[in-house]
Amino acid sequence: MRRRKTAVAAACCLALLLGTLLNVLFVPGSELPPPPPRDGAPPSPPGAPLEPPEEEGGGGRAALARQLRERYEEVLRYRQPRAAGARRAVRPRERRLMDLAPARTSAEQQPRGRAAAERGRASAELGLEPPPLGCRELRAAGGVQYLGSGYTKAVYKAVLNRSLAVALKAVDFGGHDVARCVRQFAALADCYRLAAYKIVKEMVLLQRLRHANVLQLYGYCYQDSNDIPDTLTAITELGSPLEMIQLLQTSWEDRFRICLSLVRLLHYLAHSPLGSVTLLDFRPRQFVIVDGELKVTDLDDASIEESSCTSNSDCFMEFPARNFTLPCSVEGRCQNMNEKRNLYNAYRFFFTYLLPHSAPPSLRPLLDKIVNATGELHWGIDETAAQLERVLNLYKSGEYLQNTTRISKSEYRRVPEAFIPDENYRCWPSYHHKGCLLSVFDVNEAIEICDSYSQCKAFVLTNQTTWTGRQLVFFKAASNHIMPDPDKITYVKVTD
Repeated sequence: MRRRKTAVAAACCLALLLGTLLNVLFVPGSELPPPPPRDGAPPSPPGAPLEPPEEEGGGGRAALARQLRERYEEVLRYRQPRAAGARRAVRPRERRLMDLAPARTSAEQQPRGRAAAERGRASAELGLEPPPLGCRELRAAGGVQYLGSGYTKAVYKAVLNRSLAVALKAVDFGGHDVARCVRQFAALADCYRLAAYKIVKEMVLLQRLRHANVLQLYGYCYQDSNDIPDTLTAITELGSPLEMIQLLQTSWEDRFRICLSLVRLLHYLAHSPLGSVTLLDFRPRQFVIVDGELKVTDLDDASIEESSCTSNSDCFMEFPARNFTLPCSVEGRCQNMNEKRNLYNAYRFFFTYLLPHSAPPSLRPLLDKIVNATGELHWGIDETAAQLERVLNLYKSGEYLQNTTRISKSEYRRVPEAFIPDENYRCWPSYHHKGCLLSVFDVNEAIEICDSYSQCKAFVLTNQTTWTGRQLVFFKAASNHIMPDPDKITYVKVTD
């Protein structure tokens, strides 16, 4: 009996000792103060784990390693193909691009020499051309100005070589992607690499997709930042942000140019060297305007993957206002889903707002047809592009005026080499915010416009033209003060 009591007491003491030891060794992370944040990383929220969270099938670091590997392999899918057996030297700058290649996990470790050789082969596979601009030009940049940021990247404006204005794109350490990754994995360096793959992917796509409506890649640079060695900065063509409110206040001709640029871009993406490319993050902010032309600037969410299917029900496209079901091909792919997704997004973000309003009356039936056909996805991108090119030809050639009655209500006196400096009135839309400056095909159209405005008493033909070759004309409220100007011709209304 005494031995039994002694054994029970000893067991209780041992249990108490083990419990105390376990409490000390495995104290909950929320009861410990969080580590100080690394420079550029957000502080850990209260209760955040100090180590990467465990997941099914492996720890948190293994999950992060898998994401890095997937991003890396995605970049390689867009690389420039090489002829079988072709080999080329790896340039130092290009090798550094692929130094972003994820390190293998412990189960995948290879000898150091073999791993280095593999990185060299990977960089050769990337196929980027030598950049004309790099770190030397970037270090001498002036006028650096923050433009904005998204989930992954921050964008800056800078002037290189004292003359070339460019955009600089870099990973935003305070952005959503890096902050969320650091909170989850507490690994700033790897989280930076995960985000940087989006910039690398975009750089590859900017070089593979050469088109007038795709932003130009000028180069890239590596420099240390935020305790991360060799952070990547992409140097691209600079554009102006696409502001829909401002676009709605511009002339129909300029708004039509935006839509035509977009359709030409989507036609190219549907037939690109990579196959049909879809823009998964299709919003106006993904585009910029360069010299009046629309250009896509954000390609890190582009994809060439076509959805697989076994029946039509698998080919379901859902949008806020409409849903569509596309046919499933005999090859088990949703027919033209990438193309149709781009086209419907072009309809809902651009065509409905920019195409029909204040268009020439004789072109409106055709423009309405284009808007309705794309809104219902009755047309593909080939037919849409052909119809918009037809509108352009009708507009540039003046054929759209042939079916209109052009009998002037008034007589006009021609005054060569003359200009009216004042006497302005406002009209909408106008190329001049303080006057009425419109484009015309010929003098007869200018007379027709002047007759349609009760304020118009004269107009001045300038020597300036728009992107379609149409002449810019100032419409005036009076002709009391006429000045000599060898480059202009004035028409004064003499009868009403």
